[in-house]
Amino acid sequence: MTEHLIVLPERDVAERIADELREEGFTEVRVEGERFAGEDDGEAVEWVVYVREDNVLDDPGSGTENGLRERFEALAEEHDGWYDKPDD
Repeated sequence: MTEHLIVLPERDVAERIADELREEGFTEVRVEGERFAGEDDGEAVEWVVYVREDNVLDDPGSGTENGLRERFEALAEEHDGWYDKPDD
């Protein structure tokens, strides 16, 4: 199993990306709003697209794992966001 986080500044972009990834058949895709600690401004929310795929091993050396990471990094960068991998 492998997990990925695509963090984006706009909810509608996050929702659109999540819909596309669901259509591709990833095991689990969800969007969550993440407010930064100490931030009271309602606009200080980033939108996290969480992606889990059960059919890919969490092996940093595997081609499939690296391919997903590169794809999601590029997707995040294209939309002024960033990529992260959840802690194990």
